[in-house]
Amino acid sequence: MKHLLNSAAAALILSGVGAHANESVTEAISNPQQWAIQTGDYANTRYSQLDQINKENVGDLRVSWSFSTGVLRGHEGSPLVIDNVMYVHTPFPNKVFALDLANDGKIMWRYEPQQNPDVIAVMCCDTVSRGVAYADGMILLHQADTTLVALDAKTGEEKWKVVTGDPAIGETNTATVLPVKDKVIVGVSGGEYGVRGRVTAYNLSDGSEAWKAYSTGPDEEMLVDPENTMHLGKPIGADSSLNSWEGDQWKIGGGTTWGWYSYDPDLNLVYYGTGNPSTWNPSQRPGDNRWSMTIMARDADTGMAKWFYQMTPHDEWDYDGVNEMILTDQEVDGEQRKLLTHFDRNGFGYTLDRETGELLVAEKFDPAVNWATEVVMDPESDQYGRPQVVADYSTEQNGEDVNSTGICPAALGSKDQQPAAYSPDTGLFYVPTNHVCMDYEPFRVAYTAGQPYVGATLAMYPAPDSHGGMGNFIAWDNVAGEIKWSLPEQFSVWSGALATKGGIVFYGTLEGYLKAVDAETGDELYSFKTPSGIIGNVMTYEANGKQYIGVLSGVGGWAGIGLAAGLTNPNDGLGAVGGYAALSDYTELGGQLTVFELPGDMAAAPAEAAEGEGTSG
Repeated sequence: MKHLLNSAAAALILSGVGAHANESVTEAISNPQQWAIQTGDYANTRYSQLDQINKENVGDLRVSWSFSTGVLRGHEGSPLVIDNVMYVHTPFPNKVFALDLANDGKIMWRYEPQQNPDVIAVMCCDTVSRGVAYADGMILLHQADTTLVALDAKTGEEKWKVVTGDPAIGETNTATVLPVKDKVIVGVSGGEYGVRGRVTAYNLSDGSEAWKAYSTGPDEEMLVDPENTMHLGKPIGADSSLNSWEGDQWKIGGGTTWGWYSYDPDLNLVYYGTGNPSTWNPSQRPGDNRWSMTIMARDADTGMAKWFYQMTPHDEWDYDGVNEMILTDQEVDGEQRKLLTHFDRNGFGYTLDRETGELLVAEKFDPAVNWATEVVMDPESDQYGRPQVVADYSTEQNGEDVNSTGICPAALGSKDQQPAAYSPDTGLFYVPTNHVCMDYEPFRVAYTAGQPYVGATLAMYPAPDSHGGMGNFIAWDNVAGEIKWSLPEQFSVWSGALATKGGIVFYGTLEGYLKAVDAETGDELYSFKTPSGIIGNVMTYEANGKQYIGVLSGVGGWAGIGLAAGLTNPNDGLGAVGGYAALSDYTELGGQLTVFELPGDMAAAPAEAAEGEGTSG
């Protein structure tokens, strides 16, 4: 059924080689000694060819060095390493540090933007940032206040900057950006404020706008062709979005784009997901609310949409569709296919043909998921591609001011933005998950620009009869649509995973542990507790002939918002404060980068020589 990539195809996908990719990014990504993009490569695999650290010796890892960011709140994303310089970012106020790895981590330059602190009040779920990007000798920073800045990578000097949104109406930014060809693609946060979602491409040369594509609204503003933009094999038709909203609700309809972006240089397509429709009260927005909760494939040059797939029509639970799209070439039913794999907040793992948008797999990646029984896979059915909603867990069918209980997953999903990894060596995906359920009570809410536009009260708690705590770290077969192994964790796994040629997968926990597990079996090989909870993404690089593992710790994000913002009311943080109240017994605030190495000369031994010689623990 499933065959792994051959070496040539793997090199193409993992390095992003192709006529269309930005040459500076492609070159930087193709060198495994560097970590040149937040997701590891254009395909979002978060896989490294480095193998000095392998499953035979990873048990001997030790802390090599650390760096304090001087900032509290949640530290998401990871550092970049380019040309022996490490670029470290922070949450608001979005500082950037350039550290000289050839000179004991000396701070070459630091950049601290001057932002109005009022933006903090309109950031939904902590003041996080998912990191900087690199292209054409520049470090690209998209600040919380939506200012996009291009910094000289060597000096830190501003080369240009442009404002991409308006915090006064709730538009903020938490995501990284994607440099593609001569452009950089950015999104927007603020679905809980009635922001109208969009992606915008700016020219790398000067920051001028190249194109803009909205998630909702008229065809021309969405950059769709009614006859050639496809949804499940059929043209979307004219006014596909307008026809699915009541009146002008689409203007404040959400569908924000605060997640991850991937890119296929051969197809010249950019892939991303859109978020929840506004408001959270589904009764106020009848219809499918297109194109919220949608995977989108767009031409990188023009922004024109090739295909859409809406995963959760007329969302009733806040299951944003912004999680990463991972691109692989694999065999399905004897045919080589260009695949896209996506682990959605709604608890279903999707596999699609990324060229056509054909839906191939839609299966639950958490057995606790109960809001829907299945996604219909019969192309002849009028329900094709739609989840079959269970009435007991339908917040709309139960009605306004009614508390719908026992819904799994909770609003933060079976997986939120914490990115998964893919290993071409095993053909498996490694997925950090949440194992959390909720009670959800919608209520009528009026829209006021810049004010919360939520319209629901939530309570979150561990899944009943749980197969382990509030989180699991799983290995997933995207062609069979099944879990291969699952590791229970006390709290949600809110850290991005890293897979390596050494046969290891790394991830972090909310208590602060960095863990290494066997990529084939899931057996734990190493564990170390860092100073604060980990919601950052594990990365790796090589300097002076030695491989290092790095991760940002600093508890926060939606799961840790109670600690990060000092909240105690269980319903605050959109219900997360109560659900994660016990987290304060295990960790405390504090932003720090921790870098790990093998001791002494162990790193000099290639993986083959280390076979069977190291220790594990």
